[in-house]
Amino acid sequence: MMRMRNARRGATVGLALASVALLTACGTSGGGGGGGGDNEAATELGETEGQISILAWPGYVEDGSNDPAVDWVTPFEEQTGCEVTTKTFGTSDEALNLMKTGEYDVVSASGDASLRLVAGGDVAPVNTDLLENYDGIYDFLKDQAWNTVDGVNYGVPHGYGANLLMYNTDVITEEPTSWDVVFDKSGDYAGKVTAYDSPIYIADAALYLMAHEPDLGIENPYALDEEQLAAAVDLLKQQRENIGEYWSDYLKEVQSFQTGDTVVGTSWQVIQNVLEGEGGKTAVTLPAEEGATGWSDTWMISSEAKNPNCAYAWLDYISSPEANAAATSYFGEAPSSDAACEFREDCEAYHAGDADYASQIWYWTTPIEDCVDGRTDVKCTDYAAWTSAWQEIKG
Repeated sequence: MMRMRNARRGATVGLALASVALLTACGTSGGGGGGGGDNEAATELGETEGQISILAWPGYVEDGSNDPAVDWVTPFEEQTGCEVTTKTFGTSDEALNLMKTGEYDVVSASGDASLRLVAGGDVAPVNTDLLENYDGIYDFLKDQAWNTVDGVNYGVPHGYGANLLMYNTDVITEEPTSWDVVFDKSGDYAGKVTAYDSPIYIADAALYLMAHEPDLGIENPYALDEEQLAAAVDLLKQQRENIGEYWSDYLKEVQSFQTGDTVVGTSWQVIQNVLEGEGGKTAVTLPAEEGATGWSDTWMISSEAKNPNCAYAWLDYISSPEANAAATSYFGEAPSSDAACEFREDCEAYHAGDADYASQIWYWTTPIEDCVDGRTDVKCTDYAAWTSAWQEIKG
């Protein structure tokens, strides 16, 4: 997945981000190594503390214990003297709750969590001038709504990917150009449609409505007023009748497509890679009529970090070309820099660095009350409202 600073996304986020900054200022008290005690970015680094506690998506912090051939943690420990302990999480909501304990120095946050972490005062601003590898990161991943508030950086871009449309090529013989196969036409595949199991999936329905019901006035799939949210919920309730299963574990989706229990639905490039490698009859596409949602993950430092110097060391290390290549390749996503592609052979498959491809993608951004599309005459629905709506949709 790649991020663009195009006008339709970037021009209207400033006001909403300023409101998040205000929430952060009001909700943060002193304390925390990562932010220098008053939740400001560090101005200089000291000696590393000898240890670091990392909260991460599975596959982001591999030390050889799962596979002896997969280890980018040991070189970090040898280079910095920071001994790594890792806790993995399964959902962004779980990560958010764990970060509130103050037990972790660093977290890998997706866009459906990052603004909530900022607004809650759980993460500190990051001084990117202290990171040697930051300059090499793709510009279209920097200074975005999910990692920057009011011009202040709150982390370092990691990997990214698109939420693609996957289909069984025996059942759907022509490449779809629209998500209508999982929405208005989902009845054609009743019981064999799949969708991502998360409140953030509401944005996929909103993106579809943006293209097909312009009278709703949706300009950003993460900025929905009550009427717009209701329309997305109605669409997803109609889809629910034809859903065979929702998924969050991508290995379960692999199995479902292999058995034929699923023939069409939301997917990731890594799932297609696995299925293709096993001779599966599937393909993926980014539908041109609507575009797609996607994710861009950010490494963030806790505002209560006990080991801020090791935290900065980790952010810099995981942004280095070789380490970033290893981590993003293992997980199955595009890396954060062209230099990382020198250590990978599959960047083309993930459209790494392709800004034109990126312009079709709306990256996960936490829904907040102050509309991120710039509207000031209405209040938008926040993530809590989306969570309640998702429970209603699933029944």
